Amino acid sequence: MIPMADKTRQFRYLALVSHIGLLLWITAWQLLFTTGEQYSLVFVFLMYVLPLLLPLHGVIKARPYTHAWANFIALYYLLHGLTVFYAEPDARWFAGIEVVLVIGMFTGCSVFARLRGRELGLGLKKLKDEMKEECEHFTKRS
Repeated sequence: MIPMADKTRQFRYLALVSHIGLLLWITAWQLLFTTGEQYSLVFVFLMYVLPLLLPLHGVIKARPYTHAWANFIALYYLLHGLTVFYAEPDARWFAGIEVVLVIGMFTGCSVFARLRGRELGLGLKKLKDEMKEECEHFTKRS
């Protein structure tokens, strides 16, 4: 196993803490703090909890690829938080906390995936290097 640099570990913890914090915050918000119209438990689970559970195992296991695609899920919560912040003045504090957690998750996941991917040699090659290798491969065959 390739050791993880301290900087990489810090962003891993930022991603992990923000992800779990967002999961707990959204669940508490929708089940405990919502006073007006109540959604069913199934709806809350499917729309608010399940998307965050999908990448959780890979985030806990520190898999760079999972961190990268977890950002797509984070964007869903960013959109939700910004919409609520704009449209519902009574829920601005709840939405503000959600947005802060999402920004932490997005930043942690993005930077961790990039740094750990480099440490593991998982990056994409530059186009000029790929073209050079392809050209060499075909000139050797001929």
